[in-house]
Amino acid sequence: MSHGFRFCPKCATPLEHITRVEDGGEKERLSCPACDYTHWNNPTPVLAAVIEYEGQVLLARNAAWPGKMYALITGFMEAGETPQGGIEREIAEETSLQTSALNLIGVYDFQRMNQVIIAYHAVCHGEVRLSPELVDYKLYAPETVKCWPAGTGYALADWLRTRGHEPEFIEWSRKP
Repeated sequence: MSHGFRFCPKCATPLEHITRVEDGGEKERLSCPACDYTHWNNPTPVLAAVIEYEGQVLLARNAAWPGKMYALITGFMEAGETPQGGIEREIAEETSLQTSALNLIGVYDFQRMNQVIIAYHAVCHGEVRLSPELVDYKLYAPETVKCWPAGTGYALADWLRTRGHEPEFIEWSRKP
């Protein structure tokens, strides 16, 4: 079952996969047979930034990641904030950088994590000071940075194309 939901949060009855007629036809959803609660399991919006810092692309490494993987700065939107405000907050929290320009790159699905990624290009300045969850960062010239075959990697590739660079993708091994 999705996201650990096994019991109804309203009445504690075990949830079941129940098929109902909705707009657009029949749909199976995790629902409560007792009180009709439905766990919609809608995708979560995630914000991402291709940070341009001193003419280079900043990628960071999360302490929890295996290997030597570097990626875009990402984070969840908080209630009451715009996507633009949210990614500016995440950039400041995770790198201490300030954003002077922000432009939407695109929106990308990341179905494996049930997320929708809203990706921006952020021009940033200041002194990089990483949050405790990040252990390292690297700066790459746009023509040398490599992309990865997942949502944020496709956003980076799309941004590189707007700068006249043909993106190069790394091979992604699934080894532990």
